[in-house]
Amino acid sequence: MDIFVNILFSLTGLAALFLGGEWVVRGASRLARIIGVSPIVIGLTVVAFGTSAPEFIVSLIAALKGSSDIALGNIVGSNISNIGLILGISAIISPFVINLRLVKVTVSFMILSSLVLYFIAWGLEINRIEGGGLFGMLIILITYTYRIAKKEALDIEQKNDQIQGPEYAKWRQVGLIALGLVGLIIGAELLVDSAILVAKALGVSELIIGITAIAVGTSLPELATSIIAAIRKETDIMVGNLIGSNVFNVGILGLVSVIKPIRVEVSLLSFELIAVVFFSVLVLPIMATGARANRLEGVLLLIFYTAFILSLFK
Repeated sequence: MDIFVNILFSLTGLAALFLGGEWVVRGASRLARIIGVSPIVIGLTVVAFGTSAPEFIVSLIAALKGSSDIALGNIVGSNISNIGLILGISAIISPFVINLRLVKVTVSFMILSSLVLYFIAWGLEINRIEGGGLFGMLIILITYTYRIAKKEALDIEQKNDQIQGPEYAKWRQVGLIALGLVGLIIGAELLVDSAILVAKALGVSELIIGITAIAVGTSLPELATSIIAAIRKETDIMVGNLIGSNVFNVGILGLVSVIKPIRVEVSLLSFELIAVVFFSVLVLPIMATGARANRLEGVLLLIFYTAFILSLFK
C-alpha cells in the first residue's frame, strides 16, 4: 500500500511541476514584454528566486534540526544538477544562444560564489559572518541585475501591440507566476518525500541523500521550468533561471548560516565542493564557442553529471 501511495504522490508531484513550470514560463515571458525588460532579467531574478525557494525551505529546516549534511548537501547537489543535469537536458531539447552581455557577469558571479564557498568550507563550519558574506554577494548580483534591467528596456509600445487585451495585464502575469511557483514547490515537496523514504530504506547516508535525492528533488522546479522554457523556445528565461538559481542557492546557504551556523564534513573538501566549482566553470567553454549551447555540449554535461553521481556510491 505504501508503494502505491508513494507512486500517487510522485505522479501528483510531476503534474504540479509541469503545470507550475508552464505557468511560470508563460507569466514571466509576458511580464518581461509588458514591463519592457529582457526575459533573461526576469529569469535571473523572479524565476530564479522562486525556483530556489524549495532549497531554502529544505536547507533551513534541516539546519534548524541539526542536519547540516542535508542542508549543505542539498545546496551542493542542486548547483551541480542545475548545470550538469538540467542545462544538459535543456541544450539537448533546444540548443540556445547565450545572451553574453548579462550572462558574462552572472556566470562570473556563479563561479566566484562557488570558489568563496569552497574556501570558507575549509574552516569546517560556515559561521554567521561568513554566511552574511555569501548572502551579501547575492544582494550585489540582484542590485546589478536591477540596473541592467533599467538599461535593457525594450520598445514597450511595440510589445504592447503584440499583447492585446486585459487578459495580459501586468497583475495577471504576476499572479500566474505566483501560482506557478506554488505548484513547483508543492510538486517538489511531494517528490522529495517519496525519494527520502526510498533512500533511507536503502541505508544511504544523510549527506548522500542531500546531494542526490533531496538536491534533485529541490531542483525539480528548475528542471520543470527549464524544460518548459526550452520547449517554448524561451531560452533566455531558462538560462537566467539556472545561473541565477545557482547564485541564489549559495546566497540562501549564507542566509541559513546566519540563522544557524552549518557544520562542514571534511570529506566534502576533497570532492563534492570541488565538483561545484568544476561544473560552474563548465559554462565557460560554452561561452567561448560562439556563446551557443548545442546538443553535443548538452550530452557532455549529462555524462559529467552521471559520472559525478556514480562516484558517490563507490
